[in-house]
Amino acid sequence: MNKARTHRSGNWLPANQKVLDGFLKDLIKDVTARPEPLHPIIEDFKALIENDAQVYMLFHQMFAQVPRKPPYNKDPTGKPEVRDYRVMLRLFNAIMTRAPEYNRTGLVGFPINAILDWPMGTEAGFAAFLNDKINAQLRAMLDEWARFLGSKDSVYVLNKDPKKGWFGKDAMEDMKKVNFGADFDPTFQCDPDAPHHGFTSWDDFFTRQFRPGVRPIASPDDNKVIVNACEAAPFRIAKDVKALDRFWIKAQPYSLNHLLANDSLAPQFVGGTIYQAFLSALSYHRWHCPVDGTVVKAYVQNGTYYSETPAEGFDPSGPNESQGYITEVATRAMIFIEADNPDIGLMCVVPVGMAEVSTCQITVYEGQHVKKGDQLGMFHFGGSTHCLIFRPGVKLTFDLHGLKPGINQTVNIPVNSRIATVG
Repeated sequence: MNKARTHRSGNWLPANQKVLDGFLKDLIKDVTARPEPLHPIIEDFKALIENDAQVYMLFHQMFAQVPRKPPYNKDPTGKPEVRDYRVMLRLFNAIMTRAPEYNRTGLVGFPINAILDWPMGTEAGFAAFLNDKINAQLRAMLDEWARFLGSKDSVYVLNKDPKKGWFGKDAMEDMKKVNFGADFDPTFQCDPDAPHHGFTSWDDFFTRQFRPGVRPIASPDDNKVIVNACEAAPFRIAKDVKALDRFWIKAQPYSLNHLLANDSLAPQFVGGTIYQAFLSALSYHRWHCPVDGTVVKAYVQNGTYYSETPAEGFDPSGPNESQGYITEVATRAMIFIEADNPDIGLMCVVPVGMAEVSTCQITVYEGQHVKKGDQLGMFHFGGSTHCLIFRPGVKLTFDLHGLKPGINQTVNIPVNSRIATVG
């Protein structure tokens, strides 16, 4: 007998598989009862699938390869609930004009990820979600959804409904827990007396900023202290990282040349150290500078959106449990900083998008001098994981605030707090 899974990292997908199944059933019922014309961007996706022989084959095979036994989203006939690409596209179509509601029993912060949860783990799904044409279409679809989430029409979920509203009782209590016991209103820049707390869109709420002084910068005048770049839970510290490694295997080792997209600066980090940490769905989603220094290079590397390592099998948390793997293949920002402290020298901040949270916006420019705690950029609709990469020879003593790194770690380290000391 299969037991329902009761944990998913970061609360991006429901903790209980039954909740995820219920979400899909409700969405399928809705689009079946009220069929709507396909959005032009979804029509484009349909055309790609039907006009490209390889893509057409992969989208048929990925659904056929989902096992016909629990818990793989069975319907009463024994078929996966999302039966084929046509159903998938109709579900995508419905999501294009919906903002995520709050749901304590299972926050479906990744509705598209939920639709693809099992197909991602198939052999055909692995091939499909590495395909450049498919990823270009997914990027276009996510960009279109982001436009809706950045519009005033998306504010309808920013209400005080006790269960579903982001300013309702359940959401406020849960965000308070993630925020180390502090209430929302005195923590974030907002107007509690204004409609929707003064936020003008879902994206405006999601990229909310702290009020001045809420996250003080640790040792601002001591350039030996490195501060936390994101409000995140520690996932891994890796040392003596290789230039090339088999990053898709079970241990998901880092492969620097792939992680840094063969950047000309990548060789400087071979043999160095990587710190990786995972962002929560309920937390703060902006990135801050961990050191004083000068931005040497900053750009976004396009990549995958729903690829997970086959080593994890049918991972109900995909791609969460593929966090090491996705640093090499997913859409990510790369911000190289030459630290003022020569004992640190060149380092790199790599925010990595995951599924629906793959919009990485860099807000600094090459040649800009930055201070610890300065904003580097942000994730739009979410935030998934990020890496800090240091050269070999940099002597680091990490301060993880008593937390043990791992996929099941759920406690964040505050942004701008000390994460390591050098020397």
